[in-house]
Order: sequence, then C-alpha cells, then structure tokens
Amino acid sequence: MDLLEKSDDEIIEIAKPIWDNLVKSSNMKNYGGFTKDFGTQMLFGANEVELGKQWSNNKLLTSLSEDYEAFGCLRRGLNITVLFKQKSKDIPGEFLGRLVLGIEDDEVKVFGATIY
Repeated sequence: MDLLEKSDDEIIEIAKPIWDNLVKSSNMKNYGGFTKDFGTQMLFGANEVELGKQWSNNKLLTSLSEDYEAFGCLRRGLNITVLFKQKSKDIPGEFLGRLVLGIEDDEVKVFGATIY
C-alpha cells in the first residue's frame, strides 16, 4: 500500500479506526490495545511502565471524548501525519491530536501519537 498516493479523505478513513482505538484504549488504560497498531520503533519508546505513568499523571489521556474531528493530513518523507481536533469528557476546551502513520511490513502502523 502506498499511503503517499492516497487522498486526504482516504488517509483519514484509514486513520479513524486507529484513532478510535487509541482513544478507547487510553481511556481504559489498556496497554495491549493501545499499542496494537504501533510500529516497531514506536513500541520501544512506549513501554507499559512509561504509559502507566502518563495515564496516572495526565487526566486528559484517560478522559478523551469519542467526539473528535479529523481536519487534515501532512506528508513528510515516508510518513503522513493526520491532525485531529480532540475533546475531553472532563477538561474544557479543544486539543490537537497528532497521529503519524507509515508502512511497516506492508501494513499501516503508528509511528507517532500525541495530544497537545
């Protein structure tokens, strides 16, 4: 699959179920579910202890709303970043979600995921 050849709408359709899973798994503090789509390099930096600390210390990461809006894609090198307007169930305001997708072993994998 050549992600770079796809339109923004096609990329967003690929990204939505991945983002849905990240939101759901983060809210549940489910390490296995949260990391299931991660690329190899991403897994090295996302060990269970470190993610547990983040979930314990950042209320946003465990109160994400399933109500979000994808609003664009950025292409850089071999990866595509999908940007989301994300809300929290408990914290007022809007947040920026960033999901970096790439291909590893002919599959779409997560190469980065953050919330600002």
